[in-house]
Amino acid sequence: MAVSGPKADWGTDFEAAKADAAKSGRKLLLDFTGSDWCIYCQKLDAEVLSTPEFKSFARDYVLVCVDFPRSKELPAAEKKQNDALGERFKIEGYPTLIVTDASGTEIRRAVGYEPGSGPRAYLAQLAPN
Repeated sequence: MAVSGPKADWGTDFEAAKADAAKSGRKLLLDFTGSDWCIYCQKLDAEVLSTPEFKSFARDYVLVCVDFPRSKELPAAEKKQNDALGERFKIEGYPTLIVTDASGTEIRRAVGYEPGSGPRAYLAQLAPN
C-alpha cells in the first residue's frame, strides 16, 4: 500500500520494499513516525522530506513509512507489521529514520529532528560514510 499526500513516494509494505530493493540494487530508508501527533515528525516532513534535496537523495532508496498514528486507524496487517518493525529496530523515539540493506539489516540511523536544521544537516546523518 502507498501513502498519500506529502509522502506519496513512500510505501508501507516492508516485505515488498525489500523485494524492490533487492531487484533494483537500492537500500531501504525507513521512516518511523507518529504522523498525526509527533510535532518533530511533522517538522521533519515539512523541512526535509518534502524538499528537492531529499527527493534527489531518495533516488538511491526504497522508501518505507512506518507510521504509529493516534487518531486514525491503520489496516490491521499494517499495524501488526509496524509494531513488529518497531520492536525489531528497538525504536525509542520519533522520528527515527533507518537505512537498511536490501535484506533489512540496519546500516545507520538518525533519531529525532532539530527544527530549522534543514535537509543538508539531516541527510548528512544518513549518507554513506
